[in-house]
Amino acid sequence: MSSLVAAHTRILLLEQLRVPIGLAAGALFPAVSLAAFVVPFTGDDPRAATMATASLTLFGAMSQAIIGLSVTVAQDREQPWNPYVRTLPAGPFPRFAGRILAMLAQMVLAVVPVLLVAALFTAATITPLGLLAGLVTLLAGVVPFMLMGLFIGFLLTAKATIAVSQLLFFPMGVLGGLLLPPQILPGFLEAVSPFTPARGVAELLWAVTAGTTPGVVSLVSLAAWTVLAAAGAVWAYRRDEGRRFA
Repeated sequence: MSSLVAAHTRILLLEQLRVPIGLAAGALFPAVSLAAFVVPFTGDDPRAATMATASLTLFGAMSQAIIGLSVTVAQDREQPWNPYVRTLPAGPFPRFAGRILAMLAQMVLAVVPVLLVAALFTAATITPLGLLAGLVTLLAGVVPFMLMGLFIGFLLTAKATIAVSQLLFFPMGVLGGLLLPPQILPGFLEAVSPFTPARGVAELLWAVTAGTTPGVVSLVSLAAWTVLAAAGAVWAYRRDEGRRFA
């Protein structure tokens, strides 16, 4: 089983590397945002720069998880090869696990430009252990967003997925305080922010990288969103399975 997972991971990574524009966009936008909006204004504040770096790494990872995953899943569903693979006796686990691992690898690559900009042009500071903890937290924290991507990808066509995933991703990032600090959001947006999954993951990242204390409401909301997204992803997969093979 492990060899099948490794084979699927390798194939899916090669597919992405052959058309690297999606990976480049997911990696460059957060890095450019950091250079344009953080370096000139709060780049000399170690804590603010560290928190902004953590926020933008999450923003890039969310893009890969929601938009990238949903689009690739929807596109796969429209290819004649996909129904055949899903009828093989190995079951759905190897390809499913391979897709998740390939997406996590892409997220790690997307983090690199942001970290380079932060290291070269800001006063952001972190220990090697803190950096490792931040990366682990980031990869664990994107789980609910990957589940959302799977839900959208199994439910909609590829064309519809592009629009819906973008409409979900960007407002969620803004409401979660990833592009602007939550404290400077308009009052009603600041009140809603703790109930978004992006805010919950951001607070965990800020805690391990900058020593802040995550809010209870944000963590409870994140757990609730994760359960809801998991239920939605399972339902969408079973619905797609039933429509294709019933």
